[in-house]
Order: sequence, then C-alpha cells, then structure tokens
Amino acid sequence: MEALDLLAGDARTFSEKVWGARVHLHHTDPEPLVALLGLPDVDHLLTGAALRTPAVRVVHDGTVLPASRFTRAATMAGAPLTGLVDSRKVLALFAGGSTIVLHGLHRYWPPLTELVRDLELALGHPCQANAYLTPPGAQGFARHSDTHDVFVFQTHGHKLWEVVEDGEAREVLLEPGLSMYLPTGTPHSARSQEEASLHVTVGINRLTWRDALRRVTDRLLADERYDAPLPAGYPEEPDRLAARLADELTAYAGLLTGLDAGEVARQHIDGFLTERTPALHGGLLDLVGVDRLDDATLLERRPTAACVLRSEGDGVVVMLGDRELRMPARLEEPMAFVRDHAAFRVAELSPWLDPQSRLVVTRRLVREGLLRIAR
Repeated sequence: MEALDLLAGDARTFSEKVWGARVHLHHTDPEPLVALLGLPDVDHLLTGAALRTPAVRVVHDGTVLPASRFTRAATMAGAPLTGLVDSRKVLALFAGGSTIVLHGLHRYWPPLTELVRDLELALGHPCQANAYLTPPGAQGFARHSDTHDVFVFQTHGHKLWEVVEDGEAREVLLEPGLSMYLPTGTPHSARSQEEASLHVTVGINRLTWRDALRRVTDRLLADERYDAPLPAGYPEEPDRLAARLADELTAYAGLLTGLDAGEVARQHIDGFLTERTPALHGGLLDLVGVDRLDDATLLERRPTAACVLRSEGDGVVVMLGDRELRMPARLEEPMAFVRDHAAFRVAELSPWLDPQSRLVVTRRLVREGLLRIAR
C-alpha cells in the first residue's frame, strides 16, 4: 500500500480537500502500521543498536533532560566515543515516567525509510520520522504546535490527544489502525493511558512558493554582474542610488518576465528528484550478487528510489531521487517497463534487449540503486 493511502485514505481527496487545511483522521488495518515500528523494534534500538545522541532524547514532564542523564562514553579502535545511549539508564528513566524520543528514524530504520521516501514522492515535500515511547499515564510535552505538518499513528497502546482546531479543543484517542494528520501550527498535547504508548510522527517540511521563487532568484542573482559594489558615497546621494536601483529593478523584472515557467517548474522538479539523501539498504548484498544475474533472476524496484523518465535530446534521463542517470534513447521503452513494474525477471526485457544487453542494463541499474535482487 502506498504511504499516502496508508496514512490518509484516498490520496486525491486528501490532496485536494485536506492538505494544509484541517485535521484529518483515517482508519486502516493496524498491521501495516504496527509493522513499521513495534515495541520489540524500539527495544532493539535502545538496548542493542549503540545509538548516540541526538538520535535519542528523553523528556520528563515537558522538560528535555540533559544527555548526561542517559549516555556514556566509550572507545573504539582507541578513539573516544561520546553520547552513547546507556540502555540501563534510559530504561530506568522510562520506568520513572520519562518519554523516550527516537529522532530521525527515516535515516536508519528501513521500514520507515521506505514509508518516508514513498510519501516524499507522493507529496513532493521532504519528510522525516520520529517515534515517542511514553510510559503509562504520562505526558511528554505540554500543549504546543509544530512548524511542519504531521502524520501521527499509534503502534502500541493508546494515547489521548487534545487537538485545537478553529479555536475548539477536541479529544482523539489514538490506537493502532487510526492515523491523524495535523496541519502546521495545530496546537496539541497527548497523554498515554493504562499501558505504555508508542507512536510515530511523520513530519512534512513543506516547500512553499517562497522556496520555489527564492530558488529562481538565487539562480538569477548568481550572475557576476550583481557582484559590483554599490556606488561610493550613496548615503549622501540617495537620488543617485535610487536612479541606479530603478535601472537594476527594471532589468531584473525583465529577466523574471522572460523566464519560461515550464522550464522553471522542470528545474524545480528535477532538483527535488535528484537531491535527496541516498537510501540503499541491502546495497552491499546487491553488489556482491550482481555478477550472478541471469535471465531467471527476479529483480525489484528499490522502494526508496524514484524512477522518473524524461526524454532529452538523443537520450533519456532517469531521476532516482538522489541522482540522475543518462541513457541512450533506445533504452526509453525498456526503462518505461522497469518504471511500471515493481518486480520482473531479467528475461522480461527480451522484447527490447538481446541477452547480453539486458544483463548489462540490469546490472547497471542494480549498481546504481534503482533495482535490487529479490531475496
């Protein structure tokens, strides 16, 4: 199931009627959400994964505790390590009523990496994932609002949220299978119930029209003509400065008017689809096995990669999310097949490529991180 459908239900309705405007609740099968990060997973991260701050924070009655309360130092290969999470200390704080916060899970927990990458492609906005483990009957943070949109879903226990919308406060009891969307600036607080609570928040860092226009102006202002200094003595001759500024504004307005909106939009999209951080879980295993590919090998499109094709001159550009590939135009049809199929065997490229060519192409796509070997 695609991330936006899983978290919000009908993606089109959400995008057209809910996005950025109002609180939204969605009921779904709890199993896919719980599978993203369950209590045993958090136990592993806290007690066996050697996490370091700031990946973990601890909050007690609304106060963020100093890292010294739950970390220790160590050495590795003779070099000092600081900020290592001390599992005994962090579990003791949890037992004493503190909330444990796991930050940036999209960077190191593969199920949430896949969810976040899929959501980013669906929305066109960068996303992030955190998790909050709260003991029974406790509240981590007092009422507050976030500077980004948030999807929240429960994976263990229940949490009672107080959400303020249009000046009215209402209560929402989150449980596994119920997700909630909060637009930027929505005041909220939450308290766990009779058992420990684990919930995940997926933050959406909106790209705004300001961001898009700033990108355009930054590109124009990179021209070296704008490196020239303002005229000497302008504080005493404001009319001289104003006259020169009028000329510059007129010229700059002409540059803006002359831009092709379609080309500017394409550059923005290309930037979004080539500048994400790479996410290559399992990439080492793929590299080790890539030379053993044959026609019977089952390949999968890596769920953290984009696969957007654009014809350009005598070739085709494939945008992967963190980079782009340039390929000959004759590969456009087989690449469209790759884009449209979540999994396929190498031999299925035979309508376009001979045996040697399809091995060359698929091996390259595995090495580049678009495809992975099914296991």
